[in-house]
Amino acid sequence: MEHELNEPVPVYKNMSAAAYLSAERDAFEKHEYYQGEVFAMSGASIKHNVIFSHVFTELGWKLKGKNCMPFGSDLRIHIPKNTLYTYPDISIICGETECTDGLFDTAVNPSVIIELLSKTTRSYDKGEKFSLYRDIDSLQEYILIDTERIHVEKHIRNHDNSWQLTEFKSLEDTFLINTVDLSIALKDIYEGLSF
Repeated sequence: MEHELNEPVPVYKNMSAAAYLSAERDAFEKHEYYQGEVFAMSGASIKHNVIFSHVFTELGWKLKGKNCMPFGSDLRIHIPKNTLYTYPDISIICGETECTDGLFDTAVNPSVIIELLSKTTRSYDKGEKFSLYRDIDSLQEYILIDTERIHVEKHIRNHDNSWQLTEFKSLEDTFLINTVDLSIALKDIYEGLSF
C-alpha cells in the first residue's frame, strides 16, 4: 500500500522566526514555518501547473487595473497571530499590500487564498492549514481547487466570523469570488485535462 503523507513533516525544529526568514531568503527551495518548526514544500504535478496557469491567467486578466491583485506561490504570507509563514498557491490582495518589513517579500493581508489540492496536501489544506488561515483578519474567502477530480470548495467568511462552504462538482458550474466580484467557470479551470 502506498504511503500517503497527510501532514507536513518538519525538517528543522526549535528555529526562531528571524532565523527562518534569514535562511529562507537565501534558500533555493521554499519552506513553511510554524511555531519553531520548518517544513519543506513539495513540487507540483503537471495537472497542478495547468490548473494554476488557467486560474492565475483568468485572475490577472479580469483584475487588471482594479484595486485587487493576484500573486502566485512565490509570495510568502505571514500570520502573526499563530506564527505561520507559508506560500499559498494563489493569494489575492486588495488595497495596499502590507508587508512584515522593508524587504517587501512577506505579506500579511490577503483577502482571498486559493490552494490547489493534491493527494499529499489535501488533508492539511482542508484541515489544519485552513484553521490557521482563519486567523488572518483580512481573509474573506478560501478556495480549494482539486487537481485529481472536478471539484472546487469555496469557503466564505460570514459577518459573525463563521465560514460557509459551497461546493462545485460539474464542468457546467461557475463560482463567484465575491470579494473581487469575479466569476470563474470550472470548464475554464479544467480545460484540456481528463480524470
